[in-house]
Amino acid sequence: MASSGRPSRVLSMFSHSLGVRLQRAVAPSAASPPVISVAPGRSGEGRWSKRIVNIPNVVILAWLILLWWGERRVFASSVEDCHWKKWERWPPGATPHHLVLLADPQLVDPHTYPDRPWPLSALTFRHTDLYLRRAYSTLQASFDPDTILFLGDLFDGGREWRTARSQSPEQRWRKYGEDFWLREYDRFGKIFFGMLGRGRAGAGQRGKKVIASLPGNHDVGLGLGIQLPVRERFNAYFGDGSRVDVIANHTFVSVDTVSLSAKGQDGDGEKIWRPVQDFLNGVQAQKRRATSREMQYQRGETEGVKWPHAFLDLNRTLPKPERPEGPDFPTVLLTHVPLYRPAGTRCGPLREHWPPSGPEEAKDERNGIPLRAGYQYQNVLTSEISTELLEKVGNVAHVFSGDDHDYCEVVHKSYTTSAEATGAAGIGGVKEITVKSMSWAMGVRKPGFLMLSLWNPVDGDGRPMGSRTGHGPVDATPAITIESHLCLLPDQLAIFIRYATLFGLTLVTLVLRAVLLALARPTASDAPLLPMYGASEKRHSPQSSSSSDSSQGSSSLHPSARSLAARHVSSRARSASPSYGYGIPAEQAAEPLVAHATSPRSEDSPRLKRGAGTRVQRVGVVRRTADEAGRSMAYVGGVGGVWYLWLVWTG
Repeated sequence: MASSGRPSRVLSMFSHSLGVRLQRAVAPSAASPPVISVAPGRSGEGRWSKRIVNIPNVVILAWLILLWWGERRVFASSVEDCHWKKWERWPPGATPHHLVLLADPQLVDPHTYPDRPWPLSALTFRHTDLYLRRAYSTLQASFDPDTILFLGDLFDGGREWRTARSQSPEQRWRKYGEDFWLREYDRFGKIFFGMLGRGRAGAGQRGKKVIASLPGNHDVGLGLGIQLPVRERFNAYFGDGSRVDVIANHTFVSVDTVSLSAKGQDGDGEKIWRPVQDFLNGVQAQKRRATSREMQYQRGETEGVKWPHAFLDLNRTLPKPERPEGPDFPTVLLTHVPLYRPAGTRCGPLREHWPPSGPEEAKDERNGIPLRAGYQYQNVLTSEISTELLEKVGNVAHVFSGDDHDYCEVVHKSYTTSAEATGAAGIGGVKEITVKSMSWAMGVRKPGFLMLSLWNPVDGDGRPMGSRTGHGPVDATPAITIESHLCLLPDQLAIFIRYATLFGLTLVTLVLRAVLLALARPTASDAPLLPMYGASEKRHSPQSSSSSDSSQGSSSLHPSARSLAARHVSSRARSASPSYGYGIPAEQAAEPLVAHATSPRSEDSPRLKRGAGTRVQRVGVVRRTADEAGRSMAYVGGVGGVWYLWLVWTG
């Protein structure tokens, strides 16, 4: 008899309705007394464990992990292999200067997707800005570069926003004025200028630099399409587009090639290209003056000109001050539009669109930059302007450009350059790298940026002290002074695809769970075989009640009104059964107890008459499924949504 309690304990783990159905399936034989399932009195520990470990909470945990990875961890993990020490090859003890080139952030604005409706347009603005901010903050935190240079196209529609003296040629952009451009400038500054003071400058560096003065065709236009007030506005806030900077014993020359492109176009565009032409005519002298000031700083001398110490006759012409010319460091040319190259020139294996195919010497139209031009754009400069650039700048070892949005690496062996620059490049020509866009909205799945490591040790007069490979004693061969590495950023579209996949799995899981719960929930057909506590008390005859009251082992009743009445196992042998059965009228007491149970398959069952009961039952299951699915989806969506908004809001 002691073992008779085991089925009851097993059935008590299930819900009331499942207990009833399982009791029917495992009904005892006639020789054994019926075992009645009792509503479980769960312990506190079991109840709380089942509340915590359930399907909705498991789904929420999956969302928390995926969102944390997609909004935080993915940026740091994507650049782990880009750390300086993993690809630099300088000799021991070298202190290279670390520089990062950023191309085409091209802040999304109404000009980018003019037909995209709200709120989709607002979400696009938010997510592209968020991506740029996270990429830039990861760059700063992981690599702490000494200098950051932008290669143009800071904005997408900057050329269209009107000034006090100009307006867009297109009517639909004329409603965006000076105030809108200023808001876009502030938006750019919040993303890229907010971390300017963080970190410390490297050895020999006067301070960290962020240079964003090189204009792109989306900033000011191209060629004859440039409006002078628009270009003047850009230069007023970002600096002159053509300039010379000495960085780590290298001379960086930025040239406003979008303005210079007006030189070869039909029309009166001299006011557009003349300032750039004047800059090119005097750029070599400007380079010498800049390197002279740099060497004075390195020697600890006072910057500026030196006047001779002598007695002078004021009636005579004053002598000219001494302006010592500095050395000619390896020159790096920066241009927004890439240099000209023949059609089909290969861009190499790092290009995302159409990797190279066939022999290396063969032309590859798909892998190269297409030679096309149109309204306010031109994929490459003309051959004449490209040649003039390299000749007038002089000593060009490397060229870096933007505009194409994808990576392209080319060696221009057809352009003439000095032997020193050719030796410094180490490749017998001028190497040009077109830098990938850092925005995921610019047609590339994996945006990126270019990292440069500069190491050019010189003596007090500016003469190089390295060898061709950067190792070993000084020799007559110029050294390789620049190493580069392409660093790729996360694939934002792939992140969204993972979100969509988990969203679909979430819907399927929660709906399937809701269906199972709806089928398991008690219905009218799940009525217990034996009477409930209240009903049993009403149906007992007086004789039966008195007989039961007089027995030594009274029935053990669960406090819930929905629980079935049960008897103590220990009292089963000592107490007699009620006179007329368990609450059954006396005239029917002789019949088997199971004959009085209402079966859902009985022909006399009211639920199955004329099929009405079946339809009602189906409607009830569907309604319970919808209610349960809605509640669980709201729960999962609420927790996951709050987590996602917090990740987005905190950047």
